[in-house]
Amino acid sequence: MTRTNHRPRIAICGMAIESSTFSPHRSGWEAFTLLRGNELVRRYPFLRDGTSLRREAEWVGVLRAGALPGGAVLTDVYETVRTEIGLALEAQGPFDGVLLEIHGAMSVLGYTDAEADLARAVRAAVGPHCLVSASMDVHGNVSRELAGTVDLIACHRRGAHEDDDEARERAATNLVRRIDGPGRPRKAWVQVPVLLPGEKTSTLLEPAKSIYEDVARVGALEGVLDASVWAGYAWADEPRCRAAVVVMGDDEAVITREAERLARRYWDARDEFALVAPAGTYEECLAAVLASDARPFVLSDTGDNPMAGGAGDVTWTLARLLTEPAFAASPADGGRTAIYASLPDAVAANTIADAGVGAVVEVEAGARVDDGPHGPVTLRGVVEHVRTGDPVAGIVCVVAVGGLKVVLTERRKPYHLESDFTAIGLDPRGTDVVIVKIGNLETELHDMAEDWMLLLTPGGVDQDLLRLRHTNLGGPLYPFDDDKAFGDGPDLTPELL
Repeated sequence: MTRTNHRPRIAICGMAIESSTFSPHRSGWEAFTLLRGNELVRRYPFLRDGTSLRREAEWVGVLRAGALPGGAVLTDVYETVRTEIGLALEAQGPFDGVLLEIHGAMSVLGYTDAEADLARAVRAAVGPHCLVSASMDVHGNVSRELAGTVDLIACHRRGAHEDDDEARERAATNLVRRIDGPGRPRKAWVQVPVLLPGEKTSTLLEPAKSIYEDVARVGALEGVLDASVWAGYAWADEPRCRAAVVVMGDDEAVITREAERLARRYWDARDEFALVAPAGTYEECLAAVLASDARPFVLSDTGDNPMAGGAGDVTWTLARLLTEPAFAASPADGGRTAIYASLPDAVAANTIADAGVGAVVEVEAGARVDDGPHGPVTLRGVVEHVRTGDPVAGIVCVVAVGGLKVVLTERRKPYHLESDFTAIGLDPRGTDVVIVKIGNLETELHDMAEDWMLLLTPGGVDQDLLRLRHTNLGGPLYPFDDDKAFGDGPDLTPELL
């Protein structure tokens, strides 16, 4: 490539969302936050004023559209973002590099490989000589088209998402080094016919712990620029959904050997991956809660996890909690205490807010978007708290039904931080059981819980993948097919791109 006599100009752009095709939710403009210019550049800690990486290049914030996970993206939303990115890259260029931030599990209505399509649009706008470095989530998918269109690619190495900024910084650093140095590396790419939920590939446990330690070791080898292993995204029904390995560098023999070895190691361990915590049915989890002295005991309502793409308003679990004798009485009358966070329903939230604190309300709530597992529930209780203007949730209300406190929100919001609860008058540490819509607990929740379990529930991100009935994955894939479908085993020979 042509060397420049000035600091390289690097554009930042992308579109990042994790989308379940099994959720009826649709992600429109309301789901996305758009960042441009210096506001986008300063989003990254490693590019803030005074950092060495910031000084090494001229960073141009083009456009990043980012959203909480949800359902498939509306076609016009994606295509409008793609068009603006392409036109802005052409208008503001030329560029020496592009830092392309994507998730890898964005599903768009009418597309089967949205990130590859976006990468092609970026490539068309900046030309063949500009280096494009993709920063991705470990739960993304890497098709051949995507891997072949970008020049560099990287993802997390610690789960769950403990190294977001480090992964992005790696992608940015690799880009700067290759612009200033030898240019485009070779990539050894191979997909592994295994598709598992993130709750089974946490690096806190074996075999993922050792596998990702090995990934870091490979990335530091002579002749290797970087190494990544993706688990893939289990809740979309697309042919690209599966694990993948990419090892980049200048020594073709080394990167090919190591990519195949990592792929073989992942395949060989397929039966060893296990859920990150004890798991059970509603009945099993409730029995464990009632028999335990742990406080709080956290239950992770996994099937409707909005941070994995669930609609967030599935009422299957809440309907059972509302009829549970253990929570029917208030604590003063000897009942057990519980928090359920949360249920988004704009109509119900506005009705409760209008009634005000202290009012006795009766509202229908939930299942406005995903009513497959269970329809709306009837909440009859006392309003204990109303908060307006939450930057994520909008209106937030707490309704006490006996010993159960139900958090209703105007918009979807994950409850991962202790401050999320205390800001609305709740004391999670002093509560018997806290039920949250998530899979693997985020760090603060994990540290707060004296004990916890995965509650295996239905919804758009059901942990029971076979219950979802994928039909478009293409070719044999574990755990959907038994070993007979693979004959003597899958071909894990990497392709050099």
